[in-house]
Amino acid sequence: MADNVPIDIIRSREDDLDRESAKQEQRSHSQSAPLDVDEDEKYKRDVAPDGGYGWVCVACVFWINAHTWGINSSYGVFLSHYLSHDVFPNTSALSYAFTGGLSISCALLVAPLATHMIHKWGVRFVLNLGVFFETLSLIGSSFATQKWHIFLSQGVCFGWGMGFLFVGSVGITPQWFDKHRGVAMGINAAGSGLGGLIYSLAVGAIIPRYGLGWAFRILGIISCVVNLVCCNLLRDRNKAVGSRFTAFHLPLLRRPEFLLFLGWGAFSMLGYVALLFSVANFALSVGLSPHQGSIVSALLNLGQGLGRPFVGMFSDRLGRINIATFLSFLCGLFCLAIWTSADSMGVVCFFAVLVGTVAGTYWATVSPVLAEIIGIRDLPSGLSITWLTLVAPCTVSEAIALQLRSHNAGGGTSYLRVQIFTGFMYVGASICLWIVRGWKVGELELAQERPDSTVQPGPLTGSHGGNEKENCPATAPPALEATETGAPLWAPISLVRRMITLKKV
Repeated sequence: MADNVPIDIIRSREDDLDRESAKQEQRSHSQSAPLDVDEDEKYKRDVAPDGGYGWVCVACVFWINAHTWGINSSYGVFLSHYLSHDVFPNTSALSYAFTGGLSISCALLVAPLATHMIHKWGVRFVLNLGVFFETLSLIGSSFATQKWHIFLSQGVCFGWGMGFLFVGSVGITPQWFDKHRGVAMGINAAGSGLGGLIYSLAVGAIIPRYGLGWAFRILGIISCVVNLVCCNLLRDRNKAVGSRFTAFHLPLLRRPEFLLFLGWGAFSMLGYVALLFSVANFALSVGLSPHQGSIVSALLNLGQGLGRPFVGMFSDRLGRINIATFLSFLCGLFCLAIWTSADSMGVVCFFAVLVGTVAGTYWATVSPVLAEIIGIRDLPSGLSITWLTLVAPCTVSEAIALQLRSHNAGGGTSYLRVQIFTGFMYVGASICLWIVRGWKVGELELAQERPDSTVQPGPLTGSHGGNEKENCPATAPPALEATETGAPLWAPISLVRRMITLKKV
């Protein structure tokens, strides 16, 4: 026994050292990535309520959109008034066009800053900051006497306010819904259509009666009250879903499907902004009055308000990428087939309502489609990059449209080249997303063929799936994995085959 004692003591000490080493390693690991582990657990365990207080958030975001993008949609009426009354002397039509595009581009330009501020100070702070800037811009615009005043107020300042409100609110609704996410986002997007309808008609009636200054003041007071109430009723679930608020998650830019998604957005905005801001002035070019032009603009927004909830509903039932691709193409077809032949009040109004139902498909589906591509966790980061990418298209779109106008021998204006440009931009957008559809079908097939692999199906086939890098082997990311036939997901022949495959994606 005496001979065995030293051996037992040595073994005991070795066991103690092993246990202590294991504890130190565990402590070191917990110190190096406590937040990641915590976020992973939240992300895996969270289940979207699919209702409850989420519907209150839907209503709040609806009215925020009505008093941001809806008011901005009425710029077509302001533009028509500026061009026909020479409000600011020595200001070209191109300068006025840049003002409308500037508000949208500035809204998107502040997206990374807003995303960072949400991470630092919370959603409510960013939303209320947006209310302040938007109110300041509208009240300031009412006192503008020179063209640079209107650039700073109605362009830059309004864009900042709209950007903080939009970025702060756009990611909240997807956190509350899973099965009904498309419907909820469609209702949210309908707010901008309803707001555009209301304020296009209101501005068209207020300016002749009370003047341009009071039109801005009335909009400023109403939007301030409504936005303040809605912003302070909103409730996010950022902690529950473990949202990542990295303003620039650069690894996303190495993924072809994300780059094509950005292409869909860029082409869509080149067409959307040109259509939205040109339709009122186009009405004047075919002999309609300014009042009739404001009605046409309002009908376009009416179409958006009526169509977007149905876009969301069909997205949930038939596939979000499917519907976004088809409706983007359909909008381009409407512009090429109907808008080019519109020459009377009846046809122009018919086109405005019809194209309005599909023109804003991007805004109704951008969040659900991106969630299908990169997953709900990386949605804030992906959206931040998306908004920044759209700055240039939104800035130059209406300026391009005005430059494409041609003047007839009789002194009239022809919008044929604008109509062709808008139509082909939407067609190009649909092609980008159609290719993404082929990739997504391949990813879903891969997940079904290899159920024991670490590749997770997308959000359509699971609560929180998504094609995320951390869920995939480091040596074989999903985009490079082979399917059962041995063809990579991006191989041209197999990609084309999947693009025409009937599947809900």
